[in-house]
Amino acid sequence: MSEEQAARKPARAAGSQTLARGLTALHLVAEAPRGLGVQEIAERLGVHRTIAYRIVSTLAEFRLVSRGADGRYRAGVGTVVLARGYTAGLQETAVPFLRRTADDLGATVALIAEEGDEAVAVAVVEPQSVDYHLSYRVGSRNPLSVGSAGLALASMRPPYPGEPEAPAEARRQGHAATYGQVEPGAYGVAVPLRLPEPAPRMCVNLITSREEVARHAVARMRATAEDIRSAATGEGEA
Repeated sequence: MSEEQAARKPARAAGSQTLARGLTALHLVAEAPRGLGVQEIAERLGVHRTIAYRIVSTLAEFRLVSRGADGRYRAGVGTVVLARGYTAGLQETAVPFLRRTADDLGATVALIAEEGDEAVAVAVVEPQSVDYHLSYRVGSRNPLSVGSAGLALASMRPPYPGEPEAPAEARRQGHAATYGQVEPGAYGVAVPLRLPEPAPRMCVNLITSREEVARHAVARMRATAEDIRSAATGEGEA
């Protein structure tokens, strides 16, 4: 190894450590439902508070985290931009499975993604097998606190003290089912889509006006989510 190479090696190692800490801090903040303070980040990284502050300040410059009025840091809008590229590919993968399920169940089926504290429809497939059905458009959004999709996504977050019962119940059951929370007279059934990190949280959601469809849809929706996951991760390839 030349002297020049030897001189560059420590700098490269230090740069890698800084990058690793920054990515770890971003992951910690994104995983905290109520955000994290600088001291909490410092403790979890095992670094001094000053270093933690520099890390989150840099992340904030790129809008990957944002500081709330309570002084706690939460995932910023920049993470949404990063996720969109991944989401576009996953959307293409998911649509054939969504279409098959929608036609078999005679109900609208959608791929829903978490964006901040909202559930956003990124792919919506309407059934061709029935003349009447409920639907909504791509880009429709609702709070994570209501509706089957919102509760399914909320259930994918780590539990915390004082958490509402609805997402906790969805976590125990492995799916969320609601009636009339987003649209009067509409039943919703949503199943989490378990993708490897750092994929955004997503779920497969069904909406119908027919109670019997919603009541018997859970097993099929779980199978659809698993089919999408397998196709997206390559596990379904021979």
